[in-house]
Amino acid sequence: TGMIVTRAETEHSIGSDITGQLFTQPLVLMVLAGMLVLFSLIPGLPMLPILALAVLFGTLGFLQMRAQSQAAEEVPEDVTQALAEEKRKPENVMALLQVDPIELEFGYGLLPLVDASQGGDLLDRVVMIRRQCAVDLGIVVPVIRLRDNIQLGTNRYVIKIKGVEVSGGEVIADHVMALNAGNATGELKGIETIEPAFGLPAVWISEADRERAEAMGYSTIDPPSVIATHLTEIIKRYGHELLGRQQVQALLDNLKSTQAALVDEVVPKMFTLGEVQKVLGNLLKEGISIRDMVTILETLSDYGRLTHDPEMLTEYVRQNLKRSITRQFAADKKLRVVSLDAGLEQLILDNVRQSDHGSYVALEPEHIRKMFASLKHAIEHMTDMGRVPVVLTSPMVRRHFKHVTEQMAPDLTVLSFNELEPGVEITSDGVVAV
Repeated sequence: TGMIVTRAETEHSIGSDITGQLFTQPLVLMVLAGMLVLFSLIPGLPMLPILALAVLFGTLGFLQMRAQSQAAEEVPEDVTQALAEEKRKPENVMALLQVDPIELEFGYGLLPLVDASQGGDLLDRVVMIRRQCAVDLGIVVPVIRLRDNIQLGTNRYVIKIKGVEVSGGEVIADHVMALNAGNATGELKGIETIEPAFGLPAVWISEADRERAEAMGYSTIDPPSVIATHLTEIIKRYGHELLGRQQVQALLDNLKSTQAALVDEVVPKMFTLGEVQKVLGNLLKEGISIRDMVTILETLSDYGRLTHDPEMLTEYVRQNLKRSITRQFAADKKLRVVSLDAGLEQLILDNVRQSDHGSYVALEPEHIRKMFASLKHAIEHMTDMGRVPVVLTSPMVRRHFKHVTEQMAPDLTVLSFNELEPGVEITSDGVVAV
């Protein structure tokens, strides 16, 4: 449909607009009143009617000016009142309760490592870390939040798990870290530091000295790789805390597309989601991958009618994962270990106690002191030879010994004979005894 506008209507609209603008401007009315007063002084013009109009326009202008002044005074009061009412409203604090599973905060000096426009590739490395953890650990790492923090030092970064700082370090954006892997010759001049992921001594050198350091046998690492390696190790160490019920449900849903019968038999008919989570968490806590979910669930199905103790179920699962455990710790079918004295194993078994929360070992303080001293000596001996310490025990003792030594050596690998494939050549480099 169209609209026809006549010339008369257009002229009427324009006239109304001009009249409205004219008589709503107090300054215009006051000027007009003053001009009329001047016109009344011209000889020959009627003075009284012109003065009457001047008084009329002057009064209108004065009233308009006062009305606008009052309105201007009322506006701040209305704004202030509105702000006060807004403050009195219940505050929405739900957004403040959100805690990110993993955070990486860094000082402003490390912004070039994150900013892609400046050549930084840390964001791409974080994506690769999540993919690598899915392959190595079998978990989907939550989104890693990266944010700058002006309260940190220029070159410092911190890693937080569930809002709490668990580790950190310092890197120099325009330098490279040089590590002596054991075959380097000569000394490098630079800024001495400690490699944050493994605590190894290192030196920060300039990019110009990188080729010379590599020629001397040093391993050089750029700053993004230092942070990425540290972040990867933290995820492996705290992977059991990052695996919540929602993540376990996602793993089961993914497996259900190909193993629906197995998943339906185990969850929720035999185990709750929380019980499965505890078993998976126990495996991740000791660095065992949970990628083979089929074997894990089949083991839970086989032993679910015998026990619901997460610790015992974890031991059964570990024994059925012997192929992957052997590949992880003895890829060449050779393994050098620290073994336990038969007397110590029997002492541990004799002091196992049961409680409502599971079993625990109640050793005498003197026995614990002697065991720790012997274990420390054996670990230092293997470390001095450049080997990763591994303790080998009988199946019944493994989890109890691990729990007892967890405070002293949380990263110590403890395996049982049943977790290794037949044919592995085992060499003992020490014995722990009391």
